[in-house]
Amino acid sequence: MSSPLSRIDLKSLFPILDWGRRYDRPDFTGDMTAAVIVTIMLIPQSLAYALLAGLPAEVGLYASILPLVAYAIFGTSRALAVGPVAVVSLMSASALAPLGLDTVAEFTAAAAVLALLSGLMLATMGALRLGVVANLLSHPVIAGFITASGLLIAVSQMKHLLGIPAHGHNLPEILLSLGQGLGQVNFWTLGVGALALGFLIWVRRHMANVLHQKVGLSKGAAGTAARVGPVFAVIGTIVLSWALNLPEMGVSVVGEVPTGLPPIGLPMIDWALVPALIGPAALITIIGYVESVSVAQTLAAKRRQKIDPNQELKALGAANLASALSGGYSVTGGFARSVVNFDAGARTPAAGAFTAVGLTFAAMFLTPLLYFLPKATLAATIIIAVLSLVDLKILKTAWTYSKADFAAVLTTILLTLLVGVETGVAAGVLVSLLLFVWKTSRPHVAEVGQVPGTEHFRNIHRHNVVTDPSLVTLRIDESLYFANARRMEDLILARVHEGRDEIKHVVLMCSAVNEIDLSALESLEEMNQRLSDMGIQLHMSEVKGPVMDRLKRSHFLDALSGQIFLSQNEAFETLSAAQPRDKISA
Repeated sequence: MSSPLSRIDLKSLFPILDWGRRYDRPDFTGDMTAAVIVTIMLIPQSLAYALLAGLPAEVGLYASILPLVAYAIFGTSRALAVGPVAVVSLMSASALAPLGLDTVAEFTAAAAVLALLSGLMLATMGALRLGVVANLLSHPVIAGFITASGLLIAVSQMKHLLGIPAHGHNLPEILLSLGQGLGQVNFWTLGVGALALGFLIWVRRHMANVLHQKVGLSKGAAGTAARVGPVFAVIGTIVLSWALNLPEMGVSVVGEVPTGLPPIGLPMIDWALVPALIGPAALITIIGYVESVSVAQTLAAKRRQKIDPNQELKALGAANLASALSGGYSVTGGFARSVVNFDAGARTPAAGAFTAVGLTFAAMFLTPLLYFLPKATLAATIIIAVLSLVDLKILKTAWTYSKADFAAVLTTILLTLLVGVETGVAAGVLVSLLLFVWKTSRPHVAEVGQVPGTEHFRNIHRHNVVTDPSLVTLRIDESLYFANARRMEDLILARVHEGRDEIKHVVLMCSAVNEIDLSALESLEEMNQRLSDMGIQLHMSEVKGPVMDRLKRSHFLDALSGQIFLSQNEAFETLSAAQPRDKISA
């Protein structure tokens, strides 16, 4: 018989054991409704994203079936829908293009290996509880990367709208290639693409209002119907393509899509390719996880639910492994489909499993109907989807608020556009980390005094406060570590030298100090000795418990010339000299 502890562990590893035992008829009704709507939406979307990744269209369907089942078993979000997404598709294409693969089969197998590596990384991170790795990517870097990727994806799809050959993995290469092919524009393709693009723009801007005001649907139902608008574009252009026999006019269509279940088994691994795929797999892992968790947390908050970031790592790992083993490619939680899933009434992860059943039916019976689907329609679908990701206002916001964050955003955008997606996100992470080190290496140190009639202490240059010329209190607004320890020491000693003859006590107010590393400890010891040589006592106030615990394990407290005070007010009252205090105005 299993112990209570083992049952708890099983529920943690398989959340389906928790929500599954409470599953009821209302859950089933909500999940089935959502599954039908998301299935309709996912069919064209998965085809489009597969083509964006440079893969056969059916691979998008394969990547949308078993991953949904895997996430339903391991995931903690009630509304997240996993599958191919635009940014990860672009990253997959960028990772695979330099490998020099000759055949579609080799390219497809390499994409599956990329998903396999990403799945293993995610599962390992989940086992090690490394959900905090998402914090390595700041919001400005993510916003800059997604904005640049959206622009890059939109421009890359212009070749399908124009019906011309083009290539490239960064903006200059794509624009140059498009320019060289302008003389070969197929006007039938351009007409279909413009028609689909115009319709999708109308759907996004006006369809919900029309359905709500003219047809009488509720706002929620009208909004959900508008989000599956691309399906109408797909059906309409398929009929048009068939009726006018557009392939004979040079319009590129999806063509024959194999019918049947996804192939099950390990991809054909060329071990020589694995070292070249590890780096891109790591970037896809981090970007995909951050995007997925952000969506899951946003939707969970709307229903006062919560997710487990570490379990999400395992769930996304399982989804990517399932995709790799079923002929798919890298997947993550998608924003658009998850919102549709949420709005359509999904109540549990079972909605994803039901969606997988619908997509399996489509893969087995509906793919012959996609033969005449123009690739221009799928390109228009992608363009409309990714332009919603573009947020150039982040540049103005970052410039106004923080020049350092602006530098990170601008670096990420420019390098993603001009060099490529992998270089862009790697540079963004590097710039963020360097800026963090630079900012924390220059800690803000404020001299503070007592606000009259209170026990509060504020910056002497901002407030009218009471001070004592024999006492200098410096508030350190940063944890102390190797990068800022020497600067902190120099700032404090420089202030002491300004009033050396009067100063008898220096108090370090540590209310904002969460850590003191060994380098900073050595600087404190050195400063204590130098102040003692000048006849000045060093004190500390408001030292946090964990910091004090570490200090007690050193010799610093034994050598400290002054005292440790529980509060700054206690230090001020104890150390203030008998002579009248000065008032300093801001």
